[in-house]
Amino acid sequence: MTLLNHHAEGPASAPPLLLGPSLGTSYALWDQVAPELSITHRVVRWDLPGHGGSATGLIEEGATVGDLAGLVLALADSLGVERFAYAGVSLGGAVGLHLAVHHPERLSSLAVICSSAHFNGARPWEERAALVRREGLADLAESADARWFAGGFTVPRLVQDHRDADPDAYAACCDALAAFDLRERLTEIAVPTLLIAGREDPATPPAHLREIADAVPGSTLVELPGASHLAPAQCPEAVLTALRAHFGQAALRGMAVRREVLGDAHVDRAQTRQTPFTARFQDFISRYAWGEIWTDPTLSRRERSMITLTALVAHGHYDELAMHVRAARRNGLTPEEIGAVLLQTAVYCGVPAANSAFATAQRVLAEEDPTDG
Repeated sequence: MTLLNHHAEGPASAPPLLLGPSLGTSYALWDQVAPELSITHRVVRWDLPGHGGSATGLIEEGATVGDLAGLVLALADSLGVERFAYAGVSLGGAVGLHLAVHHPERLSSLAVICSSAHFNGARPWEERAALVRREGLADLAESADARWFAGGFTVPRLVQDHRDADPDAYAACCDALAAFDLRERLTEIAVPTLLIAGREDPATPPAHLREIADAVPGSTLVELPGASHLAPAQCPEAVLTALRAHFGQAALRGMAVRREVLGDAHVDRAQTRQTPFTARFQDFISRYAWGEIWTDPTLSRRERSMITLTALVAHGHYDELAMHVRAARRNGLTPEEIGAVLLQTAVYCGVPAANSAFATAQRVLAEEDPTDG
């Protein structure tokens, strides 16, 4: 299968973040934002079918937003990305909403920018699709500045992308917008969600984003003065500020989980010992290990503790093992269950490793305060 054209930047080991474009643009829409986000994330920007470098044949007449979401998931799969953060503008935002409703297990967090849970009904998009199929995109591109930007602002590269898009693929994307309406399912969205509205946006006014924010539990709404429809291009610093705060929440959630599992005393000691040299490593642990992996609901904390004990025995990390024996108790494992896990390691990790592990665990369990629930 041919994949969506894409551009990846940032450390390969960093948490993945996929960025979706609006109709008529390419991934150049994110030029002023993606490099900064790539400091802390593995950023992957993609092009819509028939836009930028993506093949026209990836989409056909009568396409849906679900079809586009499927292409995004195929791209993520090809990159070995199971779970990712996602931000999208307009049609790209609609793809994000679809993923949050239909594939929540793939998303860690979501940002929807200048978009909607519906796009003012089917008729305007059906008419635009018919126009483009009949006459092409040249005339429509002439009005791009008025539809996309405020105050005389423009980005020539993006307007040129509009002119260069394939008319049939563009029209098929219009078909997808015509059929899109997720209003009745917004309450099902459970991933952390940020909505960003441009106050000068004529295509998806702030009311559209407020509608989503009112329905999605725990979501956050930010309105940007002076921003029109392509906010990442017109107001990149404001968008960056909002996205950094939102996608940085993994570190905050991770710190909370880290404290719940390891205990305040341990985390406080680690924080006290933190130096400028180790600060990024501590942030990595909180954000990735605790904010992404330990918060994944696929496995319970009890199960994660058993896996972690086994891995630490296998590699002989006995100081870490002591810490995670305490964590296992906090996660509900009994001493007998911990002993059973260590006995299992004797078979698969070796008797000497298990012998050292039993000694470490016995010492920790002997120190345990029986009154500490």
